[in-house]
Amino acid sequence: MITVVIPTLEAESTLGATLASLVPAAIDGLVRQVIVVDGGSTDRTLEIAEDSGADIIRAERGRGRAMMAGAAAARYPWLLFLHADTALASGWESEAAALVERVESGARPPAAAAFRFALDDTGFSPRLLEIGVAVRCALFRLPYGDQGLLIPRRLYDQVGGFRPLPLMEDVDLIRRLGRSRTLILRASAVTSALRYKREGYLVRAARNVSCVGLFYLRAPMPLIERLYTPARKS
Repeated sequence: MITVVIPTLEAESTLGATLASLVPAAIDGLVRQVIVVDGGSTDRTLEIAEDSGADIIRAERGRGRAMMAGAAAARYPWLLFLHADTALASGWESEAAALVERVESGARPPAAAAFRFALDDTGFSPRLLEIGVAVRCALFRLPYGDQGLLIPRRLYDQVGGFRPLPLMEDVDLIRRLGRSRTLILRASAVTSALRYKREGYLVRAARNVSCVGLFYLRAPMPLIERLYTPARKS
């Protein structure tokens, strides 16, 4: 019923947990196919994907292109796009199955769904950020890609799917879906906090918000890329 699409690039430290979180749904028959779309990893990412039995596709770098390639190879009528540093919390499959059943039975119109944002870190800063994301989703129905996205294939095609963007591919798709066709599930998508810990919670969150704002203002993508990715120290 569901094809899971996971874009990867040097994801050996997190991909195992992401794949493991799909096992209960695979056992139940909800997840029928897992596609790992790799952008040129040189670590053990592909080995981990192969050992899990996932289908592997090699694509150009860029999450938008990876999502497009995975969707094109999907064999099932629902798509679940999931980042390689995000693991779905226990019980997610029950909520997902309920949504699939309601849409397929005609009990509700086709809609996409993201999961509740959570971080794998302790302390005040991650909890505050989680609250902020929950408020953003409640007010604007604007989940980011690290919350996963479950969507019927026919709705994905109807709105034009992902576009070949280097960044903001998630926001771009959610904007086309609109509030009425974007749901937030109760189950959590637990994301690695490594980037927040490395850059600082406030700095990383400010970068994200600024990039989304610039995207809505139609700023040039190279400008958004420079802001999103901090300069590396030589």
